[in-house]
Parts: sequence; C-alpha cells; structure tokens
Amino acid sequence: MSKEKMSNKIQSDYKNKLNEALETGEKMLKEGATAVDVVVSVINVLEDSPLFNAGKGAVFTHDGINELDASIMEGKTLNAGAVAGVQDIKNPITAAREVMSNSVHVMLSGKGASEFAKKQGLEIVPNKYFFTEKRYQSLQKLQKKERKRTTKDNMGTVGCVVLDQHGNLCAGTSTGGMTNKRYGRIGDSPIIGAGTYANNKTCAVSCTGHGEYYIRLGFARDISAMMEYKKLSVAQSCKKEIKKLTRLKGTGGVIAVDRKGNIAMDFNTPGMFRGYIKSNGEKKIAIFRSK
Repeated sequence: MSKEKMSNKIQSDYKNKLNEALETGEKMLKEGATAVDVVVSVINVLEDSPLFNAGKGAVFTHDGINELDASIMEGKTLNAGAVAGVQDIKNPITAAREVMSNSVHVMLSGKGASEFAKKQGLEIVPNKYFFTEKRYQSLQKLQKKERKRTTKDNMGTVGCVVLDQHGNLCAGTSTGGMTNKRYGRIGDSPIIGAGTYANNKTCAVSCTGHGEYYIRLGFARDISAMMEYKKLSVAQSCKKEIKKLTRLKGTGGVIAVDRKGNIAMDFNTPGMFRGYIKSNGEKKIAIFRSK
C-alpha cells in the first residue's frame, strides 16, 4: 500500500465507503441496536462493495474461484460463529452470525456452511457474483510472475468492533483470504482468538494481515489476555502484539475497542483502511500512517 500509487480518486472512494459504514453503525447505535446487529450491518456495507477483499471484492484462489471466510463474537456471552471456504453465500458475516445464534457449533466450512445458510434463508449467489476485474487481474499477474503474494494483492479484509449503549462488545471479520491461495487454505479471519475476539471484561478485536502469523500468535485473544492479566490498556496491548507480529516478520494491523469505549487502531504497514466514530460525534477516517 503506497500513497504515491493510490490516486486521490481511489483514496476518496475508500474513505466514502468507510464513512458510509461508520454512519450506518452510528445510526443503529443511536436507535438502541445491539452490538451484534451493528457489526453485521456495518460489515455488510463493506462486503457489498468491490473495494475490499470481502464479499463482492474477494480475491481469487489459484483455481480462479472465490472462497470466503468470516467470524463474529459477542463479549457478553463469549458466544461465537464462523464460516470458512464458502463460495456462494453473499454475505459471509451474516452466515457467521447465524452459526453463532442458531447452531450448537462455532465454525462451519464449505458445502456444509452453504447448506446451513440456505436453511436459514440467507441469500445464495453464483460464484461469479464475486468476480471483479481488478481482483482477477491480480491473480493473472501473480500466476504469470510466479511470485509470492504481497500485501497489495490482498489488502482489504474488513472488520468491525462495537461497544453499544448496553455495555456489550462485539467483533466481526470478513475476508476473501489470499490471492492465489491453494488447497483450501484458511487464514485467521474465521478463527476465534486469532482474527476475531470479544469479551466484555476487556475488549473487542478484529484483525487484518498475513493470517498465518495471526493464527500462530493467537493474536486477538492475546490482546484481551494482556488487558485482563497484565492490566494493560487496549492501546498498549495492541502495540505490544503488533511488535510480536513484526518480530516474526508478519505484516498487518488490528482495530479494537475496550469496555470503556477507548479505541486502538495499530499496524506495521505503510497504511490500513480504518475509521471510528464515538458517541460524542468524534469521527476519524484514514488510510495511511500519520506523520
């Protein structure tokens, strides 16, 4: 992600969509919606946009198809749901919520997840719905050069963390994974404790980046644990975990909110699509690191 390579028009497009997502969440929260409802609705906005590597804008696998992952967790009950490797569910975060609410399981994958989603009445689409020319060209370029993935090829995993007026936290994450991925690869996004975690005692966390490292670190849960056991702030905990990621030579970022509404958005890359809005109306939307 380079500021020099991203035109003002493209930056504006991303910021406008982030703003739409934030305003969707703000309106719902002011009307008394639960954190879970808000997380799903906000991520739906981002999943339906071709700008991000989730839903409509998901990247392609080595075989030229789209496989999507998502997860959600609520802090009050520690209940959670996830789907992985799905090819025909329009909004994977909605399916993850249904797994959390209407099954005895935490994670469903592939055809089984799709079958479950159909029974819940969710919108099923042909895999070609997820096709975008930009993502397809990324796959072609990657395969032609036979090079390893870069952050640029895969940027755009989406996430949302919320503290509602009832004092409940929720976190959700949705992604298309890694360009040119093979063998049914699954990253951190649908794994509770790696890419997503929420606990009313501490915080709600959603992650983006090179998933293998987040899985190895138990990244999201580790942030909560540092807050619970070391009594660190959410900002301190996120910063320490990003340092661990950097030491392993992993790249990525994290967004988090604690039970008092304190916000952290940290990353070790040149930029990360991010934004927040507080109950007092304070709002920030950014892409690149502030100087």
